[in-house]
Amino acid sequence: MAFSQQEFDRKISGLIEPESVVACAVSGGPDSMALLYLLSRWAEPRDVQVKAFTVEHGLRAESADEARIVAGWSVALPNVAHEILSWSGDKPQSRILEEARAARYALLQAAMKRVGAKHLFVAHHQDDQAETFLIRLAKGSGLDGLSGMRELHTLDEECMIVRPLLDVPKADLILICDENKIPYVNDPTNENQDYLRPRLRAAKEILEEEGLSSKRLAVTAKRLLRARDALEKLSDALFNSALTEKREDGFLFDYNMLKASHEELVLRVLLAAMDELRPDAEYGPRMERAESLMARLLYDPAFNGATLGGCIFAIDRKNGTVWIGRE
Repeated sequence: MAFSQQEFDRKISGLIEPESVVACAVSGGPDSMALLYLLSRWAEPRDVQVKAFTVEHGLRAESADEARIVAGWSVALPNVAHEILSWSGDKPQSRILEEARAARYALLQAAMKRVGAKHLFVAHHQDDQAETFLIRLAKGSGLDGLSGMRELHTLDEECMIVRPLLDVPKADLILICDENKIPYVNDPTNENQDYLRPRLRAAKEILEEEGLSSKRLAVTAKRLLRARDALEKLSDALFNSALTEKREDGFLFDYNMLKASHEELVLRVLLAAMDELRPDAEYGPRMERAESLMARLLYDPAFNGATLGGCIFAIDRKNGTVWIGRE
């Protein structure tokens, strides 16, 4: 039995409070069209306006026409208004998908603020969660990376992503579209073997024969997320307990308290300090380099300072403190 409207409504009630307007990212594929259909039916009796946004990346000649078609499909649903957002200017020659994703979210955030929507619904589903797990596993991610996507993710103080379909397989979303005569388009990028996600989809049958089904991988990611949340609470407590002084340009920590704590928690304290000192940094340091620095700081008696990711790390052994500041 496919994912039902009642299940969707219960999921939403557990994630957000109804507001006068919510946003929805719509590519026109079966995932996002099923989401928009479910969202419009949830919104109608609650008098909630759904603002659907399609980002036209300009990477394919036919994408502009497709966006206009999606606009027509969207406004045919109750309580839905639609707007096309265009990614203008020169396009990158490398890291195309990564750059397109960054541009997409920048456009969506700006549009949300313009229409007064705090929540952006996106159609990431169970198969996406499984693919994300495999991609990050292949890249050597630690627990945080393997824990996958959250149902709620803060973009900034005014905008939050909502992913109500992370437990729903893509097959259910296609079935919802087919049963309710909701049209959709298949993006040829999803079949392009030059990209990693399509290659993983092509290997899906082989993976499932070995027990690596999308459901099992997504459940594993959820379990890792639970462990990650527990570690974050413990590391937050250590951060606050070990912090002896907070300055405008850095933090002073009790060295002995850090040294007596578990390595995983110390590593998270170091990374959290870096995040606060570099709020605009697009990427954190490579995990291998952060782990190496932590080991030197805790165990190398000759360690007297280092830099990493725009931050300075130094030990004052006489006073028993660790300084982490902006470089």
